[in-house]
Amino acid sequence: MRKLLKGLHKFQSSYFPANQEIFEQLAEGQKPRVLFITCSDSRIVPHLITQSGVGELFVIRNAGNLVPPFGAANGGEGAAIEYAIHALGIEQVIICGHSNCGAMKGLLKLEKLRTEMPLVYEWLQHAESTRRLIIENYADTKGEELVAITMAENVVTQIENLKTYPVIRSKLHQNKMSIYGWIYDIETGEVLAYNPETDEFEVPQTLLANTSNAPNEHFVHTDAPPIPSAYQKPKNPGDLASWMTPEQANRIYRGSATTR
Repeated sequence: MRKLLKGLHKFQSSYFPANQEIFEQLAEGQKPRVLFITCSDSRIVPHLITQSGVGELFVIRNAGNLVPPFGAANGGEGAAIEYAIHALGIEQVIICGHSNCGAMKGLLKLEKLRTEMPLVYEWLQHAESTRRLIIENYADTKGEELVAITMAENVVTQIENLKTYPVIRSKLHQNKMSIYGWIYDIETGEVLAYNPETDEFEVPQTLLANTSNAPNEHFVHTDAPPIPSAYQKPKNPGDLASWMTPEQANRIYRGSATTR
């Protein structure tokens, strides 16, 4: 607590005075450009990862970056999504999963959680589609590689869940909504983005280069090369050799120096 109090003092004595004009503007209302849905994991800091300023991101966090399908739960996630899109007029949504995710590990041993952590067990029911997909398509995959695949597939599942919300479907129908799926590697800081056209995770700059309403235009680099084939999802889920080499298996969906 002492460390937090010292940080609070530093914020009030130095950071706030230096940025007082920004806070005065924010006091009149918020105008975030992006809805950022991610995990509650303490290692994930959306503003740090994206280098965003105060007021630029509207953030929803929970265990496993889950989006309960519309009508499945009358919880804070649905209300926050509805408010962000309808009241704040946000037209960009990012769902961000991450490496070594505890929620995804729990999802892979769901029955064990029924008695140990019943509330977590109930919550992870919102990722049942992910669990079933993994069980039926990745039976021969184990360990860290399986956790990595589960995390990535879960991001795609939650994108589909998000589309069940009337406020989202309406905006998509009007071509006024863009949804991005990201996976973040804690160890390296690398981020890859889901490309629905190829069903692959790729260097995000590659995708944003051709997006006129990208949430952060200053991240766009038209010369960004595509991600190497070694990091692409296999067309046949069982053919993992064409996706990751043994050396890459523990480097979750990571770009290399050549992809920057």
